[in-house]
Amino acid sequence: MIKIALLGSTGSIGTQTLDVVRHLAGRVKVVALSAGRNVELLARQIGEFSPRVVGVANCDDVEKISAKFPQIEVLCGDEALEKIPQLDDVDVVVNAVVGSAGLLPSWYAVVAGKRLCTANKESLVMAGEILMREAKSRGAEIFPIDSEHSALFQAMFSGKKSEIRRLILTASGGPFWNYSGPLDEITPQQALAHPTWSMGAKITIDSATLMNKGLELIEAHYLFDIPPEQIDVLIHPQSIVHSIVEFVDGSQIAQMSYPDMRLPIQYALTYPERLPSQIRYLDLFDVGKLEFYRYNPERFPAIEVARRALNMGGSATIVLNVVNELAVLAFLEGRIRFTDIVKYVIEALDDIKNEQILSINDVFRIEQVAKKWWHKKSLDF
Repeated sequence: MIKIALLGSTGSIGTQTLDVVRHLAGRVKVVALSAGRNVELLARQIGEFSPRVVGVANCDDVEKISAKFPQIEVLCGDEALEKIPQLDDVDVVVNAVVGSAGLLPSWYAVVAGKRLCTANKESLVMAGEILMREAKSRGAEIFPIDSEHSALFQAMFSGKKSEIRRLILTASGGPFWNYSGPLDEITPQQALAHPTWSMGAKITIDSATLMNKGLELIEAHYLFDIPPEQIDVLIHPQSIVHSIVEFVDGSQIAQMSYPDMRLPIQYALTYPERLPSQIRYLDLFDVGKLEFYRYNPERFPAIEVARRALNMGGSATIVLNVVNELAVLAFLEGRIRFTDIVKYVIEALDDIKNEQILSINDVFRIEQVAKKWWHKKSLDF
């Protein structure tokens, strides 16, 4: 029996994780759930999965849950994000929290020596070196549950790390990779219309700017300890080939399936076992052809900006992540233009002093520095 704690249970990845749990009935037990603002959906999940512990973001919601489920321990705020990953009866922590808020549960899951199955790429972007070092010292495992890094993880078994020539991350390209119109006139509604994946708002906008692939480049570097110059990106609109590992002999090993997040989620939960899943088996005859394109770094500079931040080292990737997150929110609120998102990230990397990061507290400190920079900048719009 796999005993899990699921953080971010009401979001896109969270609900798909629970769909996998339903499919694996009898193999997975939900010990704890945590959610943000969607208390109504959380209550329905509690009724179905009977967790022992529940976390809510807003402490005002504790009474709502406790009144309906008096037998359950209810935590709130940062306390929930700290305590739930460290529960003694939890084997696997699934981090489906969106954005930099996901760093806290990732850290405590690793400190507790758990298997961390994370869709929260921001954790590794902000604190990849520290998290990987701590995981090694604590005997924790970090498994990616995004499709690209799950694909790389699986393909890397075909050879030794020393035999890898490069990693190739595939990107759907979002809705605009071949768009010829003015990018600065794109509306939030247009940017939220992703052609192949159903995701939350933040990651959908990141996919549209290609910053999502920039964040994934940083994540791949830390997860697999591959130099950034050996990590490439290809546009692949069908989202069938999820990523590729190229070896020194010229062989390329790819993992393919129809786009469905439930597959990498299940793989991370049950590894090293492979079990029948819910997804439709891939029919290449039905697909017909697979297309690949190079991205245009002049129109979509986010990937190169992320590569620059990674090469800068120190606190640069923290700044990139925080400012991107805040800029995406400002775009969704209609306060800045689509093209301003990456522009402000570049400004922040230029303006904010790059500092050495030695501890998790340094990460949280730089996060606040970047937020203060953004607050001053946002007074202009």
